[in-house]
Amino acid sequence: MSERRTSLIGALLTTIGPISMAIYTPAMPELVKAFGTTDSAIKMSLSLYFAGFACAQLLSGPMSDAFGRRKATLAFLAIYIAGSLTAAFAPSVEWLLTGRLIQGIGASVGVTVSRAIVRDQFTGPEAARILNMMGIMLAIGPAAGPTLGGLALSLSGWQAIFYLMVGFGILSGLMVAFLMAETTVADRSRIHPVRLVSSYVTLVSDLRVLFCALVLGGCVGALYAQSTMLPFVLINRVGLTPAQFGLGMLMQSGFYFAGSITLRFLSPRLGERGSLRTGLTLVGIGGAMIALSVHFIEPSFLSIMGPVAVCSFGIAFVIPYITTAGLQPHPEIAGSAAALLGFGQMGSGFLGGIAAATIGDPLTAFGTVIPFMEFMAIFAYLGLQAARRRAG
Repeated sequence: MSERRTSLIGALLTTIGPISMAIYTPAMPELVKAFGTTDSAIKMSLSLYFAGFACAQLLSGPMSDAFGRRKATLAFLAIYIAGSLTAAFAPSVEWLLTGRLIQGIGASVGVTVSRAIVRDQFTGPEAARILNMMGIMLAIGPAAGPTLGGLALSLSGWQAIFYLMVGFGILSGLMVAFLMAETTVADRSRIHPVRLVSSYVTLVSDLRVLFCALVLGGCVGALYAQSTMLPFVLINRVGLTPAQFGLGMLMQSGFYFAGSITLRFLSPRLGERGSLRTGLTLVGIGGAMIALSVHFIEPSFLSIMGPVAVCSFGIAFVIPYITTAGLQPHPEIAGSAAALLGFGQMGSGFLGGIAAATIGDPLTAFGTVIPFMEFMAIFAYLGLQAARRRAG
């Protein structure tokens, strides 16, 4: 496929996971009332989505190696649509939790296949450029997600949010079926349990891959984890309406978009090392601002979202190059490598959400968990540098 087509299809597939989260978040306080349940139960619906998304990637990636990118993608998109319908017609909170778990399993294919089709066809700076372009387009979907979710909630109720997800799943399936070419040679032996385990042992034992997964876990995982806290902080504590919350989240996605655009112009000058160091410096500054603002300033929209914007701008510098670095060492199992990287970021987001639920107060959790994850990414990058030096 051409660079442009790969970027467009990759961006659409990558967007499935984040947009399913972004559209949903404005409805979380409303769902507490609709099902007569607790904040913790609705937060668990997001955590289960993370769990399904994270764990299923470890299977969806190898399945795309074994059966081909197209077949695996279409199969998992069918699962995603089934989960969306289950959630839309949920008669109880237990059915909602089930639907969200199934959604997460189906959406897991997006991150793995989008990265694998890039690695199948491109390497080095060209691959990083495509991943950056995917990041630019990726910012648009999640940016509009909370806004669409808030408006749908205001106009038609919470079920409309899941109808939007059904439509997105169908659209994605049609694009894959008619526009996506197969980019790998299917080898069904790769799904054999012994070979599957061997592939992951190879990846995890390579510190260059493992540390890349931890960097993504600290950066992208923080974005996912804070989605379990921000609705309750900004709506219940700061006093925004769901529609205002949806518009306010444009600050996060908008700065990520701005960072991606900026990187596109600066990357020839900065290169991989300069881009990663610039991005992680901003991530560290944003994490420190979050910790200080939560503990010393009365919460307001700017005190919460200002530091989030700084982190988001920096994360845009990190994702393309750290993803390329993680996929580079083992091209023969690119699907499994992409799955491991995705598992790192989603698994980290899931654990961050669990930690937030354990702490209880969303504001305190936000000021504690998110800075910890941001600094974890910085230390993981230092580990990556050491591993590269040892590898020569």
